[in-house]
Amino acid sequence: MDTCTRLLFAACATLSILHLVQSQNQQGFISLDCGLASNESPYNEANSNLTYISDADFIQGGKTGNVQKDLLMKLRKPYTVLRYFPDGIRNCYSLNVKQDTNYLIRVMFRYGNYDGLNNSPRFDLYLGPNIWTTIDMGKSGDGVLEEIIHITRSNILDICLVKTGTSTPMISSIELRPLLYDTYIAQTGSLRNYNRFYFTDSNNYIRYPQDVHDRIWVPLILPEWTHINTSHHVIDSIDGYDPPQDVLRTGAMPANASDPMTITWNLKTATDQVYGYIYIAEIMEVQANETREFEVVVNNKVHFDPFRPTRFEAQVMFNNVPLTCEGGFCRLQLIKTPKSTLPPLMNAFEIFTGIEFPQSETNQNDVIAVKNIQASYGLNRISWQGDPCVPKQFLWTGLSCNVIDVSTPPRIVKLDLSSSGLNGVIPPSIQNLTQLQELDLSQNNLTGKVPEFLAKMKYLLVINLSGNKLSGLVPQALLDRKKEGLKLLVDENMICVSCGTRFPTAAVAASVSAVAIIILVLVLIFVLRRRKPSAGKVTRSSFKSENRRFTYSDVNKMTNNFQVVIGKGGFGVVYQGCLNNEQAAIKVLSHSSAQGYKEFKTEVELLLRVHHEKLVSLIGYCDDDNGLALIYELMGKGNLKEHLSGKPGCSVLSWPIRLKIALESAIGIEYLHTGCKPKIVHRDVKSTNILLSEEFEAKIADFGLSRSFLIGNEAQPTVVAGTFGYLDPEYHKTSLLSMKSDVYSFGVVLLEIISGQDVIDLSRENCNIVEWTSFILENGDIESIVDPNLHQDYDTSSAWKVVELAMSCVNRTSKERPNMSQVVHVLNECLETCEKWRKSQEVDLSSPLELSIVVDTEINPKAR
Repeated sequence: MDTCTRLLFAACATLSILHLVQSQNQQGFISLDCGLASNESPYNEANSNLTYISDADFIQGGKTGNVQKDLLMKLRKPYTVLRYFPDGIRNCYSLNVKQDTNYLIRVMFRYGNYDGLNNSPRFDLYLGPNIWTTIDMGKSGDGVLEEIIHITRSNILDICLVKTGTSTPMISSIELRPLLYDTYIAQTGSLRNYNRFYFTDSNNYIRYPQDVHDRIWVPLILPEWTHINTSHHVIDSIDGYDPPQDVLRTGAMPANASDPMTITWNLKTATDQVYGYIYIAEIMEVQANETREFEVVVNNKVHFDPFRPTRFEAQVMFNNVPLTCEGGFCRLQLIKTPKSTLPPLMNAFEIFTGIEFPQSETNQNDVIAVKNIQASYGLNRISWQGDPCVPKQFLWTGLSCNVIDVSTPPRIVKLDLSSSGLNGVIPPSIQNLTQLQELDLSQNNLTGKVPEFLAKMKYLLVINLSGNKLSGLVPQALLDRKKEGLKLLVDENMICVSCGTRFPTAAVAASVSAVAIIILVLVLIFVLRRRKPSAGKVTRSSFKSENRRFTYSDVNKMTNNFQVVIGKGGFGVVYQGCLNNEQAAIKVLSHSSAQGYKEFKTEVELLLRVHHEKLVSLIGYCDDDNGLALIYELMGKGNLKEHLSGKPGCSVLSWPIRLKIALESAIGIEYLHTGCKPKIVHRDVKSTNILLSEEFEAKIADFGLSRSFLIGNEAQPTVVAGTFGYLDPEYHKTSLLSMKSDVYSFGVVLLEIISGQDVIDLSRENCNIVEWTSFILENGDIESIVDPNLHQDYDTSSAWKVVELAMSCVNRTSKERPNMSQVVHVLNECLETCEKWRKSQEVDLSSPLELSIVVDTEINPKAR
């Protein structure tokens, strides 16, 4: 089997079809000869009559290479040239396809020592945002073929080559063939071709035009088999699969009539899931007193009822549910039944393994919009290839995306094209980025007017158009949005400062006194205008407590010229500082950046009016022309995530300390929900926003995304915000924010506290921590959930109770979740149970991580 796999590529390159038939319809076929010069495109391949075209219009970069001359005589197009990619990390082909269509996708790589280095390339191959496989020509030889059957999710298919080491990625050809939708269906994911055999003593490989779907059939006959064939036409009764007549007219059966017909193979990975397609047609004359009947046995298990092939009529047998092979060794046997007088036979056999592509592509409308913007400005950024948002390491420069989970298409929320040398007008395609929150087109050469459609983009929070050559005034609709909180940065000459009533022509002869009044009004407006703060700035009167406001010079002194960095986040860099001989944490954001300003303003205003011992205290803030900063009390042990992830220098938290942290965090969130007027939803509860003091006291931090509920407790529509993995799926789906959204996020934090697992871990079979926990709980296995770093030193009773509480918090239906007061109550009970267990174990509490636990047991905590 492995030998046949290695021969497959060579067979494709030197394919010899003995009986060509008239070329059939290639509608929907995509056949790219990679590296082919545009002036040589298109051409018809000599043997198959397939029409190949140059790949030049489907890829941004790359260079053309030619295989060595001594190989040219052995090879046919499209394997004599190739495209290689010395520049950039990810280079992607972008193909227009039909959404929700089942495609056979085949890519071929022929190195041919084109560079004279005799250095076999090794690189990764991606399908859209998901890794497909690693191409390693050092292991696979000079040629590699990869084929999958995949249902497209959008109208664009990206095939990407990713550099992973020192060698240069390259590719020879790309082929797409549409199949019927209800054929070759995996239970989940897609199908990866392991091999496709037809049983013959011929050496001919069969593909198009004999196979209308251009599948490649490899000849195989084993010594213990007898080859059989017929010239009779075999009826194809297999809807959609359409095996070629040359495949159906030949077959094999055991030479010894009493033996089973056996095929064995080894999987590349022992855990691979296997799908098989067996093609059978009776192509021998069976006498009246003869019977051919057999069972299909896979790995010693019968998978089909006894089967009798139909005379000169093809049938296919396949498994809808994938099979696994112990140790990666698979055995297929056709075993004749006691009724049978003839041995089993088989004509052809296809083997596939399942392959998952879990990460959803970026929302298709966003992709189309950003590519239209790219085309409008002629942007040729090397990073702008493939999926714009995922995977994260290949995020397009200048974009930020909202990535919720692998099953939800990411959305583009920020577009930064500042200082990009843009010319022309602001393109209408921007408005198709319907989830856009920040737009920065500053410091370019844009002309024309500021379009009014920007005011209709309801999620926009920041627009920066300064430093351009735009004309006219800012539309009134945008100015109205500015009053509602939109941060609008434009050149001064674009703001209308005298928008009074216009005079009709007849009023030109107005009295001198009227003119004098107008001049006086204009003078007053001019004076007021000079006093007016710049757009987007928070004035001193915006905040209630001026004695907490510091200058940027003060911040510089506090941090000793920004010497010690203690953290980094979405807002900016966090420095260690000192104020009045007290340690402080100072979070700094450059005022020239639009990112984070709204969050900065929200956090300052909230923490100036909200105080609680379980919320991080705001000492002060800085908002001047030089920058923005938030000054907090210093939490000496960092954040909860660092201790759960085993960060160097961080302690392994004991079970009692974990419960204490969970309870104190819950009390802080509960205060926001019940102790504040108006009530507050945090919107970004996560383990990195739970800070720990030197005594492991927990406090809630980072209120930049928080929202107040001015009326009642009903869910309210708002822009979806939060962090991937912690975000309430109901809130994400409906945009209706409620207190229960924080409850969901806190449930995820509880699962982190219990398990020590990452919230999202793509190496797990169930990558999301909620799904991972649910799967383990089906077997009632608490030990597999609890953090192994605890070494089973925990109270099982309280652990079970916390797991149950966490799972109730992450219920997908918000009405089924507890409120935070109920969460606090249950965690109090868990802590009491744990305390009894601790005393029964007579644990030494002298360790700093085994402190006596004293908590506020009030159900409705009050402000200090």
